[in-house]
Amino acid sequence: MKARIKFRKYGALRFIGHLDVMRFFQKVMRRADIPIAFTGGYSPHMVISFASPLGIGLSSDGEYFDIELTEAVASRDAVARMNEACVEGIEVLSFRKIPDEKKMTGMTILAGASYLVTPEEEVLPEDWRERFREFLSQPEIRILKQTKRSEKEVDIRPLIYGWEIREDSLYLQTAAGSAENLKPDLVMHAFLNFLGLKGDPGLFRYHRLEMYADMGEDGARRLVPLEALGKDWEITNEKEDSD
Repeated sequence: MKARIKFRKYGALRFIGHLDVMRFFQKVMRRADIPIAFTGGYSPHMVISFASPLGIGLSSDGEYFDIELTEAVASRDAVARMNEACVEGIEVLSFRKIPDEKKMTGMTILAGASYLVTPEEEVLPEDWRERFREFLSQPEIRILKQTKRSEKEVDIRPLIYGWEIREDSLYLQTAAGSAENLKPDLVMHAFLNFLGLKGDPGLFRYHRLEMYADMGEDGARRLVPLEALGKDWEITNEKEDSD
């Protein structure tokens, strides 16, 4: 049986890396007495899989990892016990049962993510909202994207699924996952180039809001939060409630 855990990462802990987050949750599992399964062999380790590593410096309200369990555990109890073992900067939000199929893991089905982008200082002109509309009205937005071995020019416009101006911030929904992936700093880098500015995309604060799976059919995109693909566990008499 498998569970999907959603958590938020904020404050000073946004500066710790993905490997440290993994080690942290391994300790949380032990301290919270979560019945997580281990691999076999001479060097067993917890069966745990993160949907998508969060970049250093980013905060988030929508981080996920999946685990395999040896027995069912009530969602409410699991969340409470894990948060008791957590520290300020990480908070567990939900603990939900998911299908056992390997193809339904968060890492496999991840298709999109949403972000809130806020300038750290006055790096944009006063009319940036109108200019951003012009920026996204372009049929193509071509940038040089760094790969593991080289650079290549790509059109990122099809990878921007949605956007919205929210007061002094910008909401972006972009492609995410192994097939297509667009980080928000690349969008802002392209926007600064469009404005003719040489600013650093690091002058923006990036906050991940949510991660999604694409449950559309026949080529029609329908992004659904990863959390929505599971259900809460309710345990009755120490047995899994089958309702």
